[in-house]
Amino acid sequence: MRVDEPPPAGRATGAGAAPGARRYPLVRIHRTGPYRLPLAGVARRSGLPPDMVRRFVALGLVDAERDAAGRLWFRTTAPSALARAQRLRAGLCLNYAAVGVVLDLLDRIERLETALRQRERAAEERTPWT
Repeated sequence: MRVDEPPPAGRATGAGAAPGARRYPLVRIHRTGPYRLPLAGVARRSGLPPDMVRRFVALGLVDAERDAAGRLWFRTTAPSALARAQRLRAGLCLNYAAVGVVLDLLDRIERLETALRQRERAAEERTPWT
């Protein structure tokens, strides 16, 4: 259960709860889903300042999720994605829009190569041994 989710049905927590009902105190629960790295951790792992990480999020170069308090949470792959974008920007002297285009093209190439390898494997498996 996440902090910003309501309690499950049957658990009384409010002032209007039935007499004798158990009350559960609000406890900070760490995320177990795909978004579990905080901004500071991602910035430290990628070697970028937090403001630069926020800029990459605003530009759509890396995915992040905001919780109810407005904090950013990232996937575990975010540091490598940020480092990749920063290498493209610094190494090829690209602006942020061009970095986004190059990242999209690289992702598309990767998907196409994966599909091609799967088709090749499937074709090899269908070949009968005679």
